[in-house]
Amino acid sequence: MEGTHQDGEATLFSDLADTDIIEGMTILLYQTDAYLKEFSATITSVDVETRTVVLDRSAFYPGGGGQPCDFGTLEVAGVSYPVVKVKKQGDDVLHFLGGTDPLPVPNSTGNATLDWVRRYQLMRTHTALHILCGTVFRDHGAKVTGGDMEPLKGRMDFEFENMRGELVKAIEAATNLEVEKKREIKVKILPREEAFQIPDLIRTKINLLPEGIMQVRTVEIAGLDLQADGGTHVRNTSEVGKIKVVDYKSKGAINKRIYIEVE
Repeated sequence: MEGTHQDGEATLFSDLADTDIIEGMTILLYQTDAYLKEFSATITSVDVETRTVVLDRSAFYPGGGGQPCDFGTLEVAGVSYPVVKVKKQGDDVLHFLGGTDPLPVPNSTGNATLDWVRRYQLMRTHTALHILCGTVFRDHGAKVTGGDMEPLKGRMDFEFENMRGELVKAIEAATNLEVEKKREIKVKILPREEAFQIPDLIRTKINLLPEGIMQVRTVEIAGLDLQADGGTHVRNTSEVGKIKVVDYKSKGAINKRIYIEVE
């Protein structure tokens, strides 16, 4: 499921369907260990036409909720295949393999390695956006209407009627204070009924979590923010680095956009 912003861009946290720890055939290793850089897996299916393979378990984030997919390599029988794209399709996680080597056969095993520099930058950025979200919600009560990110930069849209330079500077200072407080970040998988007893669990304007999802993954920045989320994060706000607000603009009468970079 994917939500859209009024200008057609995908909304942050829109892929809340990925909060289930297991989706179909693939065990999503990144859901419980975002720091896993290498893993072994068995290939469960192969599509020669699209050069995709499905693994029985994967640490590659398939993209969603504004966070791009991971890249890396998959080595099988002495052949190293670049993983150039990862995508969820129904109950499967598809790993798109680059190069021209013949694809591995089903039931073969391989070893995968993530592009860790890219992944860790995305983890820092995603956590920075949660700090921004939590700070703005706490201090101003504004909900998120959209967002997107790439390594070390991102944007987030909020329900603000007015946005001015002084307010943006105050928000930037408040977010960096939360970085300096070295807040622990905790990830849990909760039964849906228990998760929805948490006040303000869904910080988007629209609840994008389908009714069929029975387990909800939550990400908590201790003492600041707690919400449903399917992406990858660092363990402590101190790992984020300095958050810099580089721009802001109006995207509507009650919709304001803040752009950040992570240093």
